[in-house]
Amino acid sequence: MTVAMNYWLWAALALLAALPPCLYVCAVKPVSDKLVALEFASCIVTLDLLLMAEGFHRPSFFDLPLTLALLSFGGGMVFARFLQRWL
Repeated sequence: MTVAMNYWLWAALALLAALPPCLYVCAVKPVSDKLVALEFASCIVTLDLLLMAEGFHRPSFFDLPLTLALLSFGGGMVFARFLQRWL
C-alpha cells in the first residue's frame, strides 16, 4: 500500500527540521538551556505526530500525541525539580 504525500505529511516533514537545533542544545549547552530544548522538542514531536496521524487518516493514532503532550509537561517538571540543585 502506498501513501500519497498530502499537505499534512509535507507539514510534518517540514516540522522535523526544527529538531536538530534542539538536539544540538541538549548535547552542548548548559543545563538550564537543556530543559528549554527538551520542552521545545516535546512540543515539536507532539505536533509532528498529530500531523502524521491526520496525514495517514488514522484517528486511532491521535491517542499517542495527546498522551505525550500530557506526560512531557510532567516529565519536564520532574527534570526541573531534579536539576534544581545546579540551577
